[in-house]
Amino acid sequence: MEGASGISHRTVEVNGIRMHVAEKGEGPPVLLLHGFPELWYTWRHQIAGLAARGYRAIAPDLRGYGDTDAPPDVASYTVFHLVGDLVALLDTLALSQVFVVGHDWGAFVAWHLCMLRPDRVKALVNLSVPFMSRNPAAKPLDRVRASYGDEYYIIRFQDFARTLEKSNYRSVENYGVKSVVQYEERHTCSSGHRWIKFQGNC
Repeated sequence: MEGASGISHRTVEVNGIRMHVAEKGEGPPVLLLHGFPELWYTWRHQIAGLAARGYRAIAPDLRGYGDTDAPPDVASYTVFHLVGDLVALLDTLALSQVFVVGHDWGAFVAWHLCMLRPDRVKALVNLSVPFMSRNPAAKPLDRVRASYGDEYYIIRFQDFARTLEKSNYRSVENYGVKSVVQYEERHTCSSGHRWIKFQGNC
């Protein structure tokens, strides 16, 4: 794999699943949490850079991603399971505290790790996802829609799932390569960089 030389890999048993972990370096530990739909490989350059600067970089594939187990029950993916996986990983690696870096979905998990187990986090850096406090009175998707609009990718996934469900999954034939290309054309700037509705056009 490009940019991934010298990175060691192992699988550890944590919280009832087998978790794949990529590691490199010696020194203060830095836990790198990938986004959606990514895996440890997202961090390959940062792993090398951190190791070269005297840190131990640790990048797991989160539950349901890459070479980590993906339990079939949807109820196995609560934030408590995800944080539990990380706490069990730290226990397995005999690490009392770590620096945490989260990106996208990994940032969401990192925020909750900090809230639920602040004793395990030395410092936090999150990329792409600001903290959103819990509000039991509001549905999470309604909050996402209010913040980012109807074209945000998470909302579009929900629409896709509802469309398939309503049509008893007959509409899947309408979502072919052409639909994906049209979506990409609408959501990619001429420079090739993606934009999110609230940030405006290129």
